[in-house]
Amino acid sequence: MNRIGRVPLHWYDEYDHIGYDAHGKKVIKTASAEGGNLIDQALANADNKGKDRFMIHDALNDKNITLTARQLELIRRIQGGAYAHPEFDGNADYIDYYSGVNPEISGLNSNRDLPKAKFQPSKWEKMQVDDLLRKLANGDISMDYLTGKVRDMNDVHKNNKNKEKPYMLWTGDEEDELDRKKGPQHIAAPKLPPPGHAESYIPPDEYLPTEEEIEQWKDLEPKERPHGLLIPKKFPNLRSVGAYEHSVRETFERCLDLYLCPRIMKRRLNIDPESLVPKLPKASDLRPFPTAKCIQYNTPYEGVTPPIIRCVTASPDGKFMASGASDGFVRLWEVETGRLLRSWNASKAALSAESEAEGSNGTEDTKPVVCLEWNPNPSHHCLLAAVGKCAVLIATGTEGQHNAEITAALLSSAKSGGDVSSAKAAKAVQWVTMSETETPVSSFAGFSGPISALRTKAEMSKVRWHVKGDYFVSISPKAGAPSVLIHQLSKGNSQQPFSKAKGEAQAACFHPNKPFLFVASQQHVRVYHLVKQAMVKRLISGCRWISSLDIHKSGDHLIVGSLDRRMVWFDLDLSSTPYKTLKYHERAVRAVQFHQRYPLMASASDDGSVHIFHSMVYSDLMRNPLIVPVKILRGHTIQNRHGVLTLAFHPTQPWIFTAGADGKIFLYQDI
Repeated sequence: MNRIGRVPLHWYDEYDHIGYDAHGKKVIKTASAEGGNLIDQALANADNKGKDRFMIHDALNDKNITLTARQLELIRRIQGGAYAHPEFDGNADYIDYYSGVNPEISGLNSNRDLPKAKFQPSKWEKMQVDDLLRKLANGDISMDYLTGKVRDMNDVHKNNKNKEKPYMLWTGDEEDELDRKKGPQHIAAPKLPPPGHAESYIPPDEYLPTEEEIEQWKDLEPKERPHGLLIPKKFPNLRSVGAYEHSVRETFERCLDLYLCPRIMKRRLNIDPESLVPKLPKASDLRPFPTAKCIQYNTPYEGVTPPIIRCVTASPDGKFMASGASDGFVRLWEVETGRLLRSWNASKAALSAESEAEGSNGTEDTKPVVCLEWNPNPSHHCLLAAVGKCAVLIATGTEGQHNAEITAALLSSAKSGGDVSSAKAAKAVQWVTMSETETPVSSFAGFSGPISALRTKAEMSKVRWHVKGDYFVSISPKAGAPSVLIHQLSKGNSQQPFSKAKGEAQAACFHPNKPFLFVASQQHVRVYHLVKQAMVKRLISGCRWISSLDIHKSGDHLIVGSLDRRMVWFDLDLSSTPYKTLKYHERAVRAVQFHQRYPLMASASDDGSVHIFHSMVYSDLMRNPLIVPVKILRGHTIQNRHGVLTLAFHPTQPWIFTAGADGKIFLYQDI
């Protein structure tokens, strides 16, 4: 048989064959195919006409086919438009079977066909049977009730009430019963990895290994080879690609986990999502907390853009507020009126202290005030500003009649130049006296302005007072071992507590009522006992870069802010890992702080917002702290990808000061 399909036969006019058979062999032309025997065929048809035989030529297969009388009759009937088979009767006589049936004997009362529903089982009877089977399986009815031996099942239930219920002997039968009803759970096989260039039949030249590489690959395990069991090869065409010899092995290894997987359906727990969410009180029930912007403090400046406000701090009585800016000035404000009272050039004081210590001319540029802290003792009216390599001590001149002498006595040692007793600390820090004084704000104060500067070896980033107002700590991250220094203001003395640096120190603070010092590196917070001179605990924050920290007034809780948008709460009595990790900000957290009187906590971020939290700490050790977000304060604009850089709570009111890169200082109050 010719297998060329339905193609024109004139394509093979120039060849000695007319196609190919199923085995691919040529079908050779005969003389009849070339038209040489057509006359003989016509004469043969004329002779066989009376014998009811007719011969035709099959041009596709080059054969002569003789048609039988039956086939000729079928062709004639089709040409005439009749039924092809002569035996078929298209107009058969109708036989009335119903008229010849006795209705009394047969039971047929109509000649209509029975409906299909008569031959199908009843759906309602099936539902009744299923209901009875279900009741039998649950024990609601028994076979005695179905057979009529028992009329009321309530009597049977009363008798069986005191009997023990049957139970499953083996555990896990619930899953077996579920599998018996629904069948084994379908588990899809692992998907094939997407093909790469190495699996191409014409891979690039860099994927074709050399003989040395093939020998090296054979010595390796299949998992360690670059392409597994596959060795890239190049073929001239796609037909030359043979079967993959490792297909069965790769399929088996891919489905091995599926082959050994137990067919157990895990039941889903129907748990209300609302029950998993802790029930928090309403924010309106947790007042007071700052809600609205009330006062804006306008910083005077020269030029086009205002200076960046890097730090703010408030006096212990809440009457005054101080701010440090990128222009190197420390400004003193009156809180209630927003009036600017004094401005001190801390950058000039720091540069003069550095030049005096180094013996240079001090022609450097202006340095910003990166940190500013007001003495927390109400009797001590002084500020501490971190500028460049110095910590500048500034007398505010705001003291009254009763504490003017206390402040003067406290600052007397600093004015005289200090007395560093430790030889190790004397190499790291130097107390430099400032001679310039200004007219104080209060008439009872004797002097105001920068009175002393503590010069260190590297740039200073943080300063922090002890709660009693005599000691303070300074942080210089790039200074090495003397990066953390402790200073005593009343004696003008300094100490270097660590002989080696464990990472770059980022922030530090004192424990309010214990001789503990908290030092934060980039990822950890270490707690040191200053009397025993030993590390007590290391807190693992889980942050990438710590930016700030603050301790609760109880001393048992610590919060840490980081540049990866986290604020971490530590319960020091509970664990060295975070108790809570809050990640509400969209950008880096720059400052965090506790309120010293109200159960409030705040965080400032580069996204231009300040988040206020209600943070209630209970005296009962069995109760966990309550942390509830209550307000988001927005008002600062983002400048050069920096938002709110600092914040400070009002010491006596539920108010908060915020400042940022836009050069604005806001006071938010509870309204």
